[in-house]
Amino acid sequence: MNFSPPKGTDDIFPPASRAWRRALMIWESLAERYGYDLVIGPVFESTEIFARGVGESTEVVQKQMYTFEDKGGRSLTLRPEGTASVVRAYLGSGVQGEVKLAYSGPMFRYERPQAGRRRQFYQTGVEYLATAAPDADAEVIEIGYRFLEEVGFDEVEVALNSIGDGECRPAYLAVLRAYLNDKRGTLCDDSVRTLETNPLRVLDCKVCAPHLTDAPNAVDFLCDACRLHFDAVQVRLGNTGIPFRLEPRLVRGLDYYTRTAFEYIATGFDAAQNAVGGGGRYDGLAETLGGSAVPGVGLAMGIDRILLAAGEDGSDIVPLDLFVVVASPERRETAARFVSDLRRAGVRVDMAPQQRSVKSQFRAADRRKAAGVAIIGDEWDQGRVIVRNLATSTQTEISVEEAAEWAKSNR
Repeated sequence: MNFSPPKGTDDIFPPASRAWRRALMIWESLAERYGYDLVIGPVFESTEIFARGVGESTEVVQKQMYTFEDKGGRSLTLRPEGTASVVRAYLGSGVQGEVKLAYSGPMFRYERPQAGRRRQFYQTGVEYLATAAPDADAEVIEIGYRFLEEVGFDEVEVALNSIGDGECRPAYLAVLRAYLNDKRGTLCDDSVRTLETNPLRVLDCKVCAPHLTDAPNAVDFLCDACRLHFDAVQVRLGNTGIPFRLEPRLVRGLDYYTRTAFEYIATGFDAAQNAVGGGGRYDGLAETLGGSAVPGVGLAMGIDRILLAAGEDGSDIVPLDLFVVVASPERRETAARFVSDLRRAGVRVDMAPQQRSVKSQFRAADRRKAAGVAIIGDEWDQGRVIVRNLATSTQTEISVEEAAEWAKSNR
């Protein structure tokens, strides 16, 4: 029996999982502060959702989706991204008006595994639906940037572009297609195939990009409405202190994007894939799925890649505030009640599952990486407990009522 996970997937085990838990807790807290309600959708959807929403000509749909037929003969696909699913859920809910939604969970794409690119990967994201306001774009960009700040990034920049809309993009696409046809001999086979269906995606090709440095830029073809929208996004980002640089080659890899497109680039991450998140506006996606017109903007953050780029392996995270050491067997029930009370008070605390020697319990506290220990001995009869900071080896006696705050103070 091979106990390794499937190729391109990972077991997230302690201590690495501690970094994951901390990152996800930061994300949930941030989403709540910004007013994004939680949405939980299925891990698999009707294949049509992604074929229509993401785009049939995209590499995701043509090469990377995990698609299967269920016992009822229905074609289903493990979700390769979150936005199409959330928009489908919004359309099916019957909700009217502006909605702010946050999600997290595994996504699946059949890719060549490498650092920062896995076949099962974990994303968090937000979708701001039923508003075309540029303030929504700026807020979505801000929440992703603040998340990276709180996770601990100090080398990240926002790459920003606008790719226009149905009003101005056709003129740009005509010019771009003519340019790419002149460059056809330098394009890879995949780009030649997508040139006619979606020439924007050729600009996103890592193989062809070095040959396209003089390609026409979408921002030079923006209509007045798109230009005003893009200018307003930049003003709001500047006013909220979000650093960004204009990146005219940025188009993103999915067909549903309109107007704003952005990515977070980990400039200190030495890997082929240094974008740790991104997103944009997708005002036509709901109609593409067969619903009414619902403008929207969103982002997705790759937790796997973020933690890899940040160098977070969980080794510096203290998982327990306190480990309770029981001096004698007759005090185990007392200790168990003490542990329960501390947990209710918000302390991360544990104890051995059965009576062991005091020395053995101290070794267990070290293995569990506890910040301190509390020793339940004869002092308990006077309402006292001995506590020891394991980092400094300082030991003192405090009242039982003080134990929770003492434990929290050592975090």
